Amino acid sequence: MHPCLRVRPRCTLTRPRKEHLRLRGFAALELDRDRDTFAFETILATRELNQGRGILASKAALTAHGHHRGRSIFAFEAALAELGRIDMYVANAGIGTTQGLDATEDEWARSWDVNVMAHVRAARRLVPDWLERGEGRFVVTASAAGLLTMLGDAPYSVTKHGAVAFAEWLSATYGSRGIAVHAICPLAVNTPMYENSGPLKPVLDRDPVLNPPAVAEALIDAMNAGRFLVLPHPQVTDYYAFRAADPDRWLKGMRKIQTQMGGGV
Repeated sequence: MHPCLRVRPRCTLTRPRKEHLRLRGFAALELDRDRDTFAFETILATRELNQGRGILASKAALTAHGHHRGRSIFAFEAALAELGRIDMYVANAGIGTTQGLDATEDEWARSWDVNVMAHVRAARRLVPDWLERGEGRFVVTASAAGLLTMLGDAPYSVTKHGAVAFAEWLSATYGSRGIAVHAICPLAVNTPMYENSGPLKPVLDRDPVLNPPAVAEALIDAMNAGRFLVLPHPQVTDYYAFRAADPDRWLKGMRKIQTQMGGGV
């Protein structure tokens, strides 16, 4: 095993999917931003990577600034060397700011870098190989904010729309050439980001807060059905349709919620 990879037998991201992935013959690597390393979990009882398939689940972004980008790219290439090939990439990194017009230039730049450009950089590396093989799967963990909005966080809302738009473009451009693309767009999920959402928590709590395994199951269902949008909260379908059908009425409702929050941010 490459020195930047280490065993982590209780991988929280892949554990809910463990039985599904075992049946599909996957081995998995997880890039964990908190630990700044790849964590390795063998899904197969006996790992035959030349016959199985590799899934790379990224919780760290391929960012553009300083030594972090070099370290992430190095780890990305190490994962490829360890797995032999990558068949599925889960772009799971994301950040919020809880800021509106007060968000700084650096906060906007970092949000764009992590929430959008990290996906672009991963696709640049993976898609050419997938096109040669005629198959691959790219999963963008976006947000319902990418279909609707997120009151109280302008950079998050804008960049999550960008993440969904990039996933749509990938699917429209390469879907007929064997590359499957999914955009996961949940409302609130019980993660550290939710716990640290501060003044935005009342907005997030307007709908049920899901646990991560429910989101993983929704992704598996979407993969089996060949659906682009992964909506762990089914009500997002209605919210999204309402927004498209009557944007003025939808905005009126959002302004009402904003007023209840105490005005602008």
